[in-house]
Amino acid sequence: MSNLDEFLAGERLDDVVFYLSDEYLDDDSRLREVGTETAGGVRLILDGETGRSAFQAGTGMGAMEFAKTAMGADGEIARSLDDGACPFADDGDADDHAIRFVFAFAEAQNEEVGGLYAEGDVVHAYAHCTCGESYSHKWVIGDRDD
Repeated sequence: MSNLDEFLAGERLDDVVFYLSDEYLDDDSRLREVGTETAGGVRLILDGETGRSAFQAGTGMGAMEFAKTAMGADGEIARSLDDGACPFADDGDADDHAIRFVFAFAEAQNEEVGGLYAEGDVVHAYAHCTCGESYSHKWVIGDRDD
């Protein structure tokens, strides 16, 4: 099982996922050496503290500040955490909307909180689009198979 599969199965609750698109990431970036190349960029799965530091180094933003900003808009982020559908895209300008980067973490089930959190472990994913907007998507682990 890959690190991503383990993360998506709820087996890496202390880790974060950080994805950077090829367009956003320099060709000679050190992150390419430590991450996994995907069709459109590089995905890193790191322990929480290291991941937040890598996110800040790679984007210039604090991870949690970015997450707070992105929470303002619900969108769709691929289960693979390397693609998404920007909620700010109109049908005519979809070409102007592509993922620049994604930050994600998983939170353990918490029945006391209720709602989604009572159903199981929850993935929180936050994306930044080439249009300059950010958005979020969260789901219960095991509810998606796409």
